[in-house]
Amino acid sequence: MTEGGRGEGVGGGGGDLERALRRSAPHALFEEVRGILAREHGASGAELLLADYASARLQPVTPEPYTAGSVSAYNSTEGRAFGSQEPHVVAGPDGTAVHLPVSVRGDRLGVLTVRYPAGVLLGGLGPLRDVADALAHAIVVADRDTDFFLQARRAKRLTLAAEMQWQLLPGRACSRPEYDLGAQLEPAYAIYGDSFDWSASADHLTLTVNNGMGEGIDAALLTSLAISALRNARRGGLALADQAALADQALYGQYQGNLHLAMLLLRFDLDSGEVEVIDAGSPRVYRLRAGAVEPLALEAQLPLGMFEDTVYTCQSFRVRPGDRLFFLSDGVYDVLSPSGERYGLHALERAVMNTRLLPPSQVPRALLEELPGYRGGAEAADDAMVVCLDWHGRG
Repeated sequence: MTEGGRGEGVGGGGGDLERALRRSAPHALFEEVRGILAREHGASGAELLLADYASARLQPVTPEPYTAGSVSAYNSTEGRAFGSQEPHVVAGPDGTAVHLPVSVRGDRLGVLTVRYPAGVLLGGLGPLRDVADALAHAIVVADRDTDFFLQARRAKRLTLAAEMQWQLLPGRACSRPEYDLGAQLEPAYAIYGDSFDWSASADHLTLTVNNGMGEGIDAALLTSLAISALRNARRGGLALADQAALADQALYGQYQGNLHLAMLLLRFDLDSGEVEVIDAGSPRVYRLRAGAVEPLALEAQLPLGMFEDTVYTCQSFRVRPGDRLFFLSDGVYDVLSPSGERYGLHALERAVMNTRLLPPSQVPRALLEELPGYRGGAEAADDAMVVCLDWHGRG
C-alpha cells in the first residue's frame, strides 16, 4: 500500500463526509462512519477504540459499554498507531487491517481500525486518514450531547470527584506550530485537586497548573471554583496578575482562608518566547535545555484564597526553541523512595532524560508510570500531575 494525498474525501469530496456526520445523531456517529467505509472504501468492517482516562488502554466503542475487551495503548498493533500518530497497516492471509490515529490538534482520542478482505487491492491512505480526522472532530462536538463516547473511555468507574475534575480539563494534549503540550493526572479514576488548563490566542498561550488542597469532593469543588474564576477573568481580558487576584478573591470569599489552592499561572508570548509567570504555591517548573535539567527558581507568592486581597506580581523568563518544560505537582517531586529520598532530587532528572525522545503527549504518562516503582510498591499519598511543553517558537 502506498499513501495517497489527503483531502480526496468520500464520494469525491471531504465535504460529503462532514455533512453526513453533521446529519448523524451524536451517539450514531461511528455507525455512520462504518457505513461510509463499507460503501465508499470497500471495507469489510471497522472498529473504534478510545483511550481510557489513564491513557493506558484502548477501549472499544460498542453499542453496550463494557461488553468488549480493551487492548494496550502501547503493546498492541492498535497501540502502535496511537503512539506514533501514524497509520499502521497489518496484512495477513485473512485480510488487511489499517489502524489510524483519531486525534484533534494533537489530542490523542483513540484509533480507528479499518478492515479489508483478503485479495482486495487498497489505494492510498489519504482518504482513510481524512475519515479518521473527521470522526475525531465529530466526537469532540458530540460529547456535548451524548455520554456514549465518554462511557466507552472508562476502564472502570470514576469517583465523583474525578468526574468533576476531568470535565474541567481542556484535553490531554494540544499542538500548534509554536508549541506541543501534553498532560496527565493520576490516579486517573480517583484524582483529588490537581488540575491544569490552557488557552491560546493568536499571540499568546495561557497555561495554569494547580495543586488543590484536600481530598475528594472538597478538593474538586475548590479546583472548580478556582478554574472558573480564572477563566472568567481571562475571558474578560484581564492581565495575568488581575486574573490571580480575582481567583484569590473568589476562593477567599467562599472559604475565608480555610481552604486555598497552590497554582502556577503562565502567559507565553508566541512571537518572542517571553513568559509572564506567577508562582502562587507548590507546583514547580523544570527545564530541559541543551541536555541539562534544572529547576526554574521563581519567587514564591501566597496560594490563592489564603488571605483577603492578596496582591500578586508577575515575574518573567524566556523560553528558547528546543526547550522542554515540565510542570509538576508535589505528588510527583515529593514522592519518597523506601530509603527516604525524594523523587525530585535525582530520579526526576533521569526520567526526564530517558523520555527526551518521546513527544510531549506521551511524556506525562511515562513519568507517572515510574512513580509506583520508585515508591517501592507503597500506596500513593497524594494525586500527581505532569504537564510537558515543547517550545518551538516562531520564525
